[in-house]
Amino acid sequence: MGRKRTLTLFVVLLLMILSATVSWIAGSSIQSPEEAAARTAPPEPSPILVPVEERVLSADVVTRGTARYGLPQTLNLVPSALKRDVGVLTSLPQRNAQIAEGDVLLTASGRPLFVLQGESPAYRDIVPGATGEDVYQLEHALKRMGFNPGLIDGKYDETAGEAVRRWYEAAGWQPFGATPDQLANIRALERELATAQNDSQAAAEAVSTAAAAVGAAVAEMEANVSAAAATVKELQVIRDALWSDWAPDQDRAVADKNLEAAKIAESSARTTGQAAVRTAQDAHTAAKRQAQTSADWIVQLTEELEKARIDAGIKVPLDEIVFLPALPVRIERLDVTVGDAASGPILVVTNNQLVLDSSLPLEEAPLVKPGMPVAIDEPDLGIRATGVVSRVAATPGTDGVDGFHIYFETVVEEAPSSLEGFSLRLTIPVQTTGGTVLVVPVSALSLSADGTSQVQVDRGGNLEFLQVEPGLSADGYVAVTPVDGTLEPGQQVVIGFEQP
Repeated sequence: MGRKRTLTLFVVLLLMILSATVSWIAGSSIQSPEEAAARTAPPEPSPILVPVEERVLSADVVTRGTARYGLPQTLNLVPSALKRDVGVLTSLPQRNAQIAEGDVLLTASGRPLFVLQGESPAYRDIVPGATGEDVYQLEHALKRMGFNPGLIDGKYDETAGEAVRRWYEAAGWQPFGATPDQLANIRALERELATAQNDSQAAAEAVSTAAAAVGAAVAEMEANVSAAAATVKELQVIRDALWSDWAPDQDRAVADKNLEAAKIAESSARTTGQAAVRTAQDAHTAAKRQAQTSADWIVQLTEELEKARIDAGIKVPLDEIVFLPALPVRIERLDVTVGDAASGPILVVTNNQLVLDSSLPLEEAPLVKPGMPVAIDEPDLGIRATGVVSRVAATPGTDGVDGFHIYFETVVEEAPSSLEGFSLRLTIPVQTTGGTVLVVPVSALSLSADGTSQVQVDRGGNLEFLQVEPGLSADGYVAVTPVDGTLEPGQQVVIGFEQP
């Protein structure tokens, strides 16, 4: 009886629990219209906020360029007229070698080729007495290297030659002096001058002898004429005496005949004497003329010998000097090998300035101007450098680019030398704010009903619209200036909303 009662109580309790559970479930599923509307409405969107920033904005042109060294130029070696044969290259520089002023670029047949700075190329042998721009450049170079050439006037004189001698010897080379032909000419002139001096001395002695001969001829003429005149005078007395007396006609005729003969003898003596004197005088004149000719010849030979000795002084052969506008330079390429003839194009040099060859599409080219800064980089290689646009071609299709692009050149300001030959990215800011300005993302900017620009600013949890004046836009940002109100870096602005 007790077991049956207990079972009955358990069943009743279970039914009560089931009934309560059903009632709770039924009650929880019953909603009011307000609750139903609230539960079915979309959630409240949340603003997406970003801070206002202060930065420099720039609009960029981006392209690529290949690095190389600038101002490539080919050096040509021209044989010197001072040397009988074309030399043979006996040593050459290594590629990438740095060549400064006064350095020996190479040697040909054991002679140096020096490098000096100068705008005008070497075009002739510089010899004593030469004048011109090349001499002027040489004098300046000598002074820069510490070898005083005297007055820098573009004239290659003995002082400049002495400076060249000191320069060559300081560099360990024998300066280029007299050629074999010049030495032979000097020796020939010296012998000829000695002969002329002997001839001149003989001519001077001949003048003295001729002068004495003139005196002797005059004395002899005077003596003969005087003797003949005395005879005439004596015979004249005799004749006059015969004519004053009553002398026979025969005696008078003889006296007249003797007097006439004496007079003829006197005239003949005078004529003969004068002829002898003239002959002696002519010989004297000829001797003096010969002496003057000998003296003039000595002067001429002396001048020629002096000039020959000057010409045989220190010279700078054409194939031992090269002028380059800017130094130092680097060896870019060798076009010859040791043993080749020292003539014609031999090598290519560049300066140490890296430049980038690049191009722009026709529509972007007008934006880029010489002098604009350039950011150079290659992220994969970790390269960063800066440069400046140095040249923009005037027409498309030049400098190896096609007709749809404009070539431009960039000078690299600071970069590792390993940039040579690399293709690098160039970024050119064609517009910039200049300094730092307030910027917000472009998505933060919106138009108000009246067409003005505005941003929505978070002020302590409240969103307020602020009218702004937009400026330069670049890289997803736009410069803004508050028109009514304030805007500070760090303040939050709305760029959109997100649904939770």
